[in-house]
Amino acid sequence: MAETMIRFPAGLRGYVGGRTAVAVEAATVRAALAQVADGAPGLAERLFLPSGELRRHINVYLGTDDVRSLAGLDTLLVAPTTLSIVQAFAGG
Repeated sequence: MAETMIRFPAGLRGYVGGRTAVAVEAATVRAALAQVADGAPGLAERLFLPSGELRRHINVYLGTDDVRSLAGLDTLLVAPTTLSIVQAFAGG
């Protein structure tokens, strides 16, 4: 397992006590996000569909790579790393 810092956008910080980032120990992106969501009521519903996949408007980056272009939520986390959650916004 690797220590992973998960960065949260302003719109989700209320679910993690206003923090900009949370550190977890996890082997995959899915496990890292689940670990945070387990201790943050309401966060899982904002991140995941009922099927367990990421919501369409939620993007997660491992460094500069969108995890969807890697192995998705099953992307392995090796060595200390950072995940950034980015919410897509629409409108005009």
